[in-house]
Parts: sequence; structure tokens; C-alpha cells
Amino acid sequence: MHGTRRAGLRRTLAAALAAALCAALLAACSGTGRGDGRTITVWSLENVTERARITRGILERFTRDTGIRTRLVTVDEGRLSQMIMAAAAAGRLPDVIGAVPLASVRQMAAGELVDTAAAGRVVDRLGAGTFNRRALEFTRDGGRQLAVPSDSWTQLIVYRRDLFQRAGLAPPDSYQNLLTAARTLHRPGLNGISLANDPSDPFTQQSFEDLALAGGCHLTGRDGDVALDTPPCRAAFSLYGELSGRFSAQGAQTVDSTRATYFAGRSAMIIWSSMLLDELAGLREDVLPSCPECRADPRFLARNSGVVTAISGPGGSAQYGEVTSWVITRTAHTASSERFVRYMFDEGYADWFGMAPEGKVPARNGTPSDPRRFQRQWEAAKAQGTAPLSQIYPKETIDQVRYGVDRMQRWGVLQNQGVLVGAMMGELPVPKVLAALASGQTDAAGAARQADGDVAEIRSSLE
Repeated sequence: MHGTRRAGLRRTLAAALAAALCAALLAACSGTGRGDGRTITVWSLENVTERARITRGILERFTRDTGIRTRLVTVDEGRLSQMIMAAAAAGRLPDVIGAVPLASVRQMAAGELVDTAAAGRVVDRLGAGTFNRRALEFTRDGGRQLAVPSDSWTQLIVYRRDLFQRAGLAPPDSYQNLLTAARTLHRPGLNGISLANDPSDPFTQQSFEDLALAGGCHLTGRDGDVALDTPPCRAAFSLYGELSGRFSAQGAQTVDSTRATYFAGRSAMIIWSSMLLDELAGLREDVLPSCPECRADPRFLARNSGVVTAISGPGGSAQYGEVTSWVITRTAHTASSERFVRYMFDEGYADWFGMAPEGKVPARNGTPSDPRRFQRQWEAAKAQGTAPLSQIYPKETIDQVRYGVDRMQRWGVLQNQGVLVGAMMGELPVPKVLAALASGQTDAAGAARQADGDVAEIRSSLE
């Protein structure tokens, strides 16, 4: 009965979204966008106070340079789909949206809410050869450029290199090495790994997907059917369950608690995004390392931590990460919006990715006349306005973060399943079974079977 009610609710939401999309398409039928283009509305998912301040500064310079005014609205990523639906229903979509994740780009494209021709013209004008090829691939659908890829972050396994060396352990760059290290180093006062199991947070799925991809576990098979109840996925659930159930801290583990445990020196490894790096180096006053050695040496953990990006498993080698983009909407004033997005990839670009270089690796490498311009500016960007990451971490670490997008894979995004991926982020069926797995309420086979059934139900409700 509960499943029937849930499916009925999803069908109601799907119907509401369909009505919203129809309204947006009617508003866009002139094909030239609304307004006279003297003012454009810009949504940005960079809603942290300091990042919003930097964004406003870029937009003010854009207005001074071009005469085009902007209205900035900062948006929480978790509310993006809801706000898009409401704005589309009212015929009041913004002109452009910044920092849009891949699943959201695909969802908007499926609803015909993006101006693919405008995005394509921006990329052509800037030079497709100046962009990272993999980032362009993630934001294209056949010959259509859905959005303009701006920057990326990668998922990392950060580990205590000093503890590994002392124990004679290899870096945790494979299923076997990861499990061996967790088992060897786990002891009272030290967890083998800090691993998320929060059933209400997409971060838990991101952590799992990183390992699942390496194991050859994919969201759907070649026939397009959900494929989570397969031998590769059962193996991935088994690994995650053993790591989180036996060698991670007990109880609910969140994005914040996993970081806190590693920062306190009570964990030998952690799976987190590259956005951890500035905090690990003690550059954020609100999130400082607290290990005993850190009191005398705030950069103790940064100096004694290694990173692994791509991990190898039964399915080969894979790297999870995210590419965020600038979207030009279907109802945008085309000329002004294209000019704005080009500005964000030229005059405003260094400030945009420089607001958080550890988590915003530029997808555009440079310009036709200076092919490495933005890569150099990224290397020199000061994390938290303090110091470039290259002055804190070895070149090997910086290069792994820089080139992580080249090895990046994602569930469903390149298999035309972006709408399903986005819907999964709303209901979180995988984090829910991972929480049950970590607490011993189910086993790997049961987790795979439950996840497969729940995702299949979500997909059915979208048809």
C-alpha cells in the first residue's frame, strides 16, 4: 500500500511538471526569448555567503563593461528542481543558471527547458578545442550542446600516508588494497575508514557510486533496464557494507561527521570530494583539523595525507566526480545571455573558479591564443584567499585533482538516464539501503535487490 501511494504521488508530481513544461514552451514559442535584454536574471547555485559576494562582484563588472544589468538569485541545490518547476509554470524562468550539476542539466534538457542552440554557439565562439573534451562529452547529447561546462570536482580517497607507510600498506587504490588497509589499521581509537551511511543525504550515494563504478556496477544495463541487482553491484554493496559496518564509526555517519572523524585523527581513510583539501590544510577557520598533532602544526594532516582518485576494481578503473555548467534557458533573452556566459568564461572566469579552486577545476583550459591561461590561473588561485594549493600539496596530488575529470564516470548521465538520476536524488533509495546495510538490517544481496526494485519503481513512475 505504501508503494502504491508513493507511486501515485510521483505521478502527480510528474503531471505537475509536465504542465509546467508546457507553460514554459508556450512562453518560449517566439524563439527570441523575453524582454529587451537590458536586464537578465541569473540564478546561481553558489549560495554560500562569500561565494555569492564574489559572484555579485563579477556581475557588477559585467554590467560596467557591457551595460547589461543583472538580477542575481542564489539557489540551494536541493531546491533547484522545485524552483525550476515553479518558475516554468509561471512562465518566469531565469535567463541563465550557474553551477548546475549534470543530472539537473539532463532533467532540464528532457523537459526542453534549455536553449541548446545558444549553448552550442557559446562553445563554438569560445572554441570547443579550449574545453576539456570529457567535460564537453558530459554536457552533450548527440550533436546538441545542452550547457556550457564550467568546472569540476572529483571524489577522493584521502588516507593517512604516514600510517600506511608505517604498516607497510599500499595506497588504497583498489578494492583489495582498500579493504586490507581498513582491516589492518582499524583498532580502538582509530577507525579504518570514515564512510557515510546517512540515508537522507546524496553524499552517501556519491561515496558508494565511486566504489560501485570501479566494480563495474552500473545503474542500467545495455537494454536500459535497472541493473543494481547484478553480481558486480552485489559485490560493491558487499564491500561498502563491510567497510561501513565493521571498520567505520558506528551510528549515523554524515558528510560532516566523516570529515570530523578524519580531522580528529581518529580515522585512517575518508571518501570525500576534492573540496576537502582547503579544510584539510587548515585554511577554513570554521572547519579546522583537530588531531593532537594539529595543535602545534595546523598542516600536519595535509602533509601526512595522500589522495587516490581513480580506484580499480573487478570492472576496471573508475573515477566519480561532478561537472557543473552554465545553462541558458529556453525563454532567455538570447543575445544578452550568450554575451553573459561568454564573459563568465573569459573576463569573469578566474574569479569564478578562484572562489573555491579545490572544488572548481576549470573545464576551459585557456583561449585559442593562450591554451593554458586558465590552468595557470587555477594553479595560482589562493584557496580561501590564503595560499595556492600547489604550495601546500605535492604536484602529484594537484595533478590527480586537475585531471580527475578525464577519468570521470557517472551513473546514467551518458546513457540518457539523467531524469532518473535526478529523481533518485529526490527519493534516495540507494542511501536508504546503504544505511540498512551498515546497521546490519540487511545483507549485500538484500541491499542490491531492494535498491533495484526501488529504482525500477521510480523509473516506472516517470514513464
